[in-house]
Amino acid sequence: MLLKDKVVIVSGIGPGLGGELALEAARQGAKLAIAARTPEKLDGSEAEIRAAGLDAPVIKVPTDISDRSQCDQLVQQTLDAYGRIDALINSAYNPGGFAPIENADLESWRGAFDVNLFGTMNLTQACIPAMKQQGGGAIVMINSMVTRQPLASQGGYAASKAALSSATAHLAVELGQYNIRVNSAYMGWMWGPPVEFYMQMMKDSHPQGADGVKAEVEKGIPLGSIPEDGDCAKVAIFLASDYSCAMTGAQVDVNGGEHIPH
Repeated sequence: MLLKDKVVIVSGIGPGLGGELALEAARQGAKLAIAARTPEKLDGSEAEIRAAGLDAPVIKVPTDISDRSQCDQLVQQTLDAYGRIDALINSAYNPGGFAPIENADLESWRGAFDVNLFGTMNLTQACIPAMKQQGGGAIVMINSMVTRQPLASQGGYAASKAALSSATAHLAVELGQYNIRVNSAYMGWMWGPPVEFYMQMMKDSHPQGADGVKAEVEKGIPLGSIPEDGDCAKVAIFLASDYSCAMTGAQVDVNGGEHIPH
């Protein structure tokens, strides 16, 4: 097991990648602290872990990462429960509004930045002292391929994630001396509840409906299909584990090869 007896915080628990990250961490032997703004999402994630027959320790801490005091509380409850923090997986995000930049509501941009950049930094800063004291740790940023391959009407979300990319590179340089590794997984299309919902929303835009929309997306993916969100989660778990002990500042593409120019 890649995370046997490791203490792992996962933010952004919910349908899709967040829940899959928690489930895969549990499969790999982690002791979990899971966070989301909605308690029901935390209960659902724990239920999914138990339904898989896993007895991993789980504490659930409702957390809005844009509030630093709530991040501090999450870290303190994790330390009270387990005594250490081996890995932090920053998965919480705010997609912002969907509109062309020329007429976008910049307040929606601020909402995205408050979570995707400042919120992520809140939780990361809160974890660093414990990781320093124990002699190391791993921080994993869930980033997005839209920072490199623009997608119409997602400029605000992409800008916030691009800012996170820069902050992550600086963190990797700053924290390496403390044996704290900081890496990023750049997700593209992931097959799971959010993308399934999107395909249904867009079904009227294609003669073949939702299946046609999906097929159009898959044409640009060298592996030929949209990766399952559970498979994408496995890459983040690898980055949180000692198997990536020689890596920091890495930007790992997890998108079936869609990032390759072709």
